[in-house]
Amino acid sequence: MARNNSDDLLIDDDLAAAFLDGADEAPVQKEEEIMAVEEGPVAEASETVEDEWEPADDFPGQLAVDVYETADKLVVKARTAGISKSDLDVSISDNILTISGVLSGGEDEQTTRWHIQECYWGEFSRTIALPVQVREDENSVKAELKDGVLTITFEKEKVEAPKKIAIQ
Repeated sequence: MARNNSDDLLIDDDLAAAFLDGADEAPVQKEEEIMAVEEGPVAEASETVEDEWEPADDFPGQLAVDVYETADKLVVKARTAGISKSDLDVSISDNILTISGVLSGGEDEQTTRWHIQECYWGEFSRTIALPVQVREDENSVKAELKDGVLTITFEKEKVEAPKKIAIQ
């Protein structure tokens, strides 16, 4: 899970100061103006929101996908770099595709302090309502994991054009 260690992050003022030189600095405010802003209701509300927010550790990461079709196929592609076939689960039922799995390897027991952790490690899942009817039998679906990309190819269901019914 991504970590948010506020002790290691620069606060807004420190971050701004890190990028500003003497010519770009904002005008100096009087101490009374600063106190009025810090003690006002806006400051209290923003502090409350920040203090109450916590990342949802039990929400699985979401897998990014591309979905496109050709004349007779529907193709779903997903970046799954670093995931082995045994850690992936792909299923389809009633034209709903679910891809889920576990991406492990983010923890190193010798880590003493994180500086940046942007990579997602852990469970992920993606459920997609397919935009066209596809055949769901084993002979009509092909799933391939190659170079970190999962490609699932479905044969589209043959749909007859609507027939006009004459009204008498």
